[in-house]
Amino acid sequence: MKKSLLVTGLNGFVGRHLRQRIESHDLPWSLLPHPAFDLAVPESLESWRCEVPDAVIHLAGQTFVPDSFLDPRRTFEVNFLGTLSLLQALKRNGFAGTFLYISSGDVYGQVPEATLPIHEEFLPHPRNPYAVSKLAAESLCLQWGISEGWRVLVARPFNHIGPGQKDSFVIASAARQIARMKQGLQAHRLEVGDIDVSRDFLDVQDVLSAYLRLLSHGEPGAVYNVCSGQEQKIRDLIELLADIAQVELEIVQDPARMRRAEQRRVCGSHARLRDATGWKPEITIKQSLRAILSDWESRVREE
Repeated sequence: MKKSLLVTGLNGFVGRHLRQRIESHDLPWSLLPHPAFDLAVPESLESWRCEVPDAVIHLAGQTFVPDSFLDPRRTFEVNFLGTLSLLQALKRNGFAGTFLYISSGDVYGQVPEATLPIHEEFLPHPRNPYAVSKLAAESLCLQWGISEGWRVLVARPFNHIGPGQKDSFVIASAARQIARMKQGLQAHRLEVGDIDVSRDFLDVQDVLSAYLRLLSHGEPGAVYNVCSGQEQKIRDLIELLADIAQVELEIVQDPARMRRAEQRRVCGSHARLRDATGWKPEITIKQSLRAILSDWESRVREE
């Protein structure tokens, strides 16, 4: 018999892929209806009633770092207070199962390059309101697990990519612009932010596999990095996208796209996740970029 799974944020980038994965594969989970509430409005959760799930994946939140600088209060209302409201609502509904909180690798903040890759034992030093809100919500969820006896786990995903991501994110933005160039809709001039940094990118399908394995095999109270374990320079990925599309372009850095508190290099370790669940990345960066570019080519044709 399948176990019931409640997922917040099903309409987001990762949520849509998770819904498709569960509905199209023979997995031991059945999705409950998407909850109709707004994390920024606690009142919308006060009267919320649901079938008590066996497990919850809390994906929903404010996920765009630049927006957290523009409106830090809303970021905290959604990511921290919204999580508290969800926990309270689940308790009222009689929940006592597995709760997987999706945090972010951004909580680590500035990490000396000599100490890379980043392990879960590293002390977080968040450098933006988004990361602070996620770290606070992590602590809240873990405390809730202790107080309520729930099986609570925390995932810290690093940068993840895949078809369907908003073009406010760097790889999606580059892919969209290159798709437009290929179709003659844009000059061969790519506007970017700081692309001479390296990041740890993981395909969204590998991210989903990690989350689902954590539901079944993760250790209660533990924190897990979800990452590829490899760093990729953003400039190299943009050039690879252009090669795949067979497009020649000029790269121009746009000051408006530059982000404050930028870590130059990021690379995580997924050893704890691998040891606990047997998970490992399966999709290469080139496969990911091909899928992203193909998706944007289709979307651009429909614009």
